[in-house]
Amino acid sequence: MHIREKSAAKSTIFLVCRPRAVQVEDAETVYWEEIEPRVQEAVRLRVAEFQEAGIGGVDLYLASFGPALQVFSENWPLRRGRPIQKPRDLALFPDEEFDPYAVWPEDALDAARREVKRWRIEQLATVKRQHHLDPLTEWYILAWDAFKAPRFPVDEALKLARVVGLDFERDVKNVVGEVKSSDVVLWDSTVRKAKGKLGPMGDTCMLNTLHQSASIVREKNTGASKKAIEDNGLLDDATMLTTLEALLNVLPAVASPEKAPKLEAHLAAASSDFAALEKLRRLAFSEIVPERVVQMEMQFRGEPRGTVNLQENGSSESVDLELDVTSGDDDID
Repeated sequence: MHIREKSAAKSTIFLVCRPRAVQVEDAETVYWEEIEPRVQEAVRLRVAEFQEAGIGGVDLYLASFGPALQVFSENWPLRRGRPIQKPRDLALFPDEEFDPYAVWPEDALDAARREVKRWRIEQLATVKRQHHLDPLTEWYILAWDAFKAPRFPVDEALKLARVVGLDFERDVKNVVGEVKSSDVVLWDSTVRKAKGKLGPMGDTCMLNTLHQSASIVREKNTGASKKAIEDNGLLDDATMLTTLEALLNVLPAVASPEKAPKLEAHLAAASSDFAALEKLRRLAFSEIVPERVVQMEMQFRGEPRGTVNLQENGSSESVDLELDVTSGDDDID
């Protein structure tokens, strides 16, 4: 119960260590700038396979660490060809002398996260358009996609911010969420507006435009939201349409309104944003932005497993279920 409504990894990680061959003393230096593209390629080759095997959310990032660290360790020791500034993380160890040419395993993990980020953004925006998501919008979408909860560890939030090129303290904290204890809690459009942290529609941050749109639907109606988008010249904006599709694919949907009060407050609020944006999609963008398809794996009491495809049928209050099971003898929970 202590992880209810929070992000939780389902992975078990095994670290396999093997003896290294003795390195020749006068061997040529191997540079990280040469190895980093190979790390990225290794992750890119495996991430689709992992996802096809049913690995998703934060587990997909964790799974990518394997191929990344394999390439990294096979080429160790490594040096940088270009110096870097001292990372903030190392400021926790003032007695440790910083070497601007040193390479750490975390460099490989960051490269892996960036590749998974690229992959997931492509999966969440199925209609390919000429667009460029700003870093904060990317962070918010990827946070919901990876953790599937409004609350998750602040350490993971910091790593995700680094991957998209944000300063967490300056750009994320108290802008789209707050820090409580050791966790980050994401805000919905209403909370951001109440706290004065919601930028205007048409802002460079596309999340602000979509949160403004959701807020107008929730406070007024869908027509008013569409008009506001039209007044800002965004009806056919590729980045706005991409952001709308991606948000609809990651925000939590509540099957029926009466279930919302039973959810954790921030989760219920996010589902209200989903409902508002889905109404907007149906009114103004149904021919451009596809409706969301949710796939979830269900475990039965006995073998085998089945897959349930949920195609949301134009309404957040009902879904059609298509069940493919090879045996009909098992009860479904």
